[in-house]
Amino acid sequence: MRKLSLAIALAAATVAVPAFAQDMSAPAPTDNSAQPGEAAAPDGSKAFGIEPYFGIMGGWEQFDNERGHGIPQALNADGSTRRSYKPSGSLVQGVLGVNIPLGPVFVGAEGNVIKGIEGNIDWEYGAAGRFGFRAGDSGLIYGKVGYQWVNFDKFSALSTNGGNTNRDYSAITYGIGAEVGPQSIGLKGITGNAGFRIRAEVNTFGDAQSFRPMLGIITHF
Repeated sequence: MRKLSLAIALAAATVAVPAFAQDMSAPAPTDNSAQPGEAAAPDGSKAFGIEPYFGIMGGWEQFDNERGHGIPQALNADGSTRRSYKPSGSLVQGVLGVNIPLGPVFVGAEGNVIKGIEGNIDWEYGAAGRFGFRAGDSGLIYGKVGYQWVNFDKFSALSTNGGNTNRDYSAITYGIGAEVGPQSIGLKGITGNAGFRIRAEVNTFGDAQSFRPMLGIITHF
């Protein structure tokens, strides 16, 4: 089920990305325009720079709860399924990172800390590299790959191989996303030094063992 949900989300994002790129393709640089003789991105903004940022995001995550895949089934001592166990719920996330624009593309790295608000997800933290395309000077379309640690609360799953309690899991994480910034109202873009963007992204954990859509605000400086 989680793999099907992820596939649908990835397909939807793939359809949406060209439209997003088209909307952002019109040149809109303000004081970020490249000077005569200076390297420029396709929209006329500066080609290179360093952009540190931080942000707050909110969303939801669902982990698999199947034998032999994802988080093990939550079992009571007698082997019956623990009905109160919820490997899903709403989340709040903080991110801190840096982007490096390279002409029409960019690379970057970021760390994250996540707190579960409901369900049995307690804390998550991790780091990831990002890479993708610039859409004008204030938009980004990207993929990301990293490593994530997940901690479940005291009601976390009992493993199916001997009944040992396991609250901590870790695996590779990957996802896709997009950011758009309202440069049209005077805020600077990715090669500027102030402003904010709206970010939407979808991530998964391990072998498509979770589904995590997130939406939030990124502030760069």
